[in-house]
Amino acid sequence: MLKRFLAVATLFTAGLFLVAQETPEKLAPFYPTPESVVQKMLELGGLKKDETHWDLGSGDGRIVIMAAQKFGARSTGYEIDDELYKKSMGRIKDLGLSSMATIVKADLAKADFSKPDLITVYLLPSSNDKLAPVFEKTVRKGARIVSHDFEFSAWKAEKTIQVEDNDEGYSRSHTLYLYHR
Repeated sequence: MLKRFLAVATLFTAGLFLVAQETPEKLAPFYPTPESVVQKMLELGGLKKDETHWDLGSGDGRIVIMAAQKFGARSTGYEIDDELYKKSMGRIKDLGLSSMATIVKADLAKADFSKPDLITVYLLPSSNDKLAPVFEKTVRKGARIVSHDFEFSAWKAEKTIQVEDNDEGYSRSHTLYLYHR
């Protein structure tokens, strides 16, 4: 009886371990970036028509949508939250932007960062630090990275700007960091 219990417990624990290994890590909570800050992020990153843009942790898709609509970029968002993924894909479809914008429901740890000309992030400092070594190995030379509010601690920003916004009735200052690879 004890052997059977231990065998079942071992299998259960192994199953939990495998599930934990396959569950993508959430790198930041969803906190929407104000539209005025989105605009400045894409401008700071020098996004141009027909360039490839990726937004990591794309939330409701607002950065991806603006990159496609206003800048003419081919824009892809990465989002692991199922509800945010569905919401942002719905907005992209409703706006008729499916040929220029999409959201991928995937784990960033498995992404190939050699494709984008511009990467935008609004992730936690610890998440930026986890991604930095991956970026150093895979982001192609000449690509730009813009981070909202949090630096990559091992890198020196090429340019830093402050953006004030008065979203939802209160004023807040945002810091944007530009990096080149």
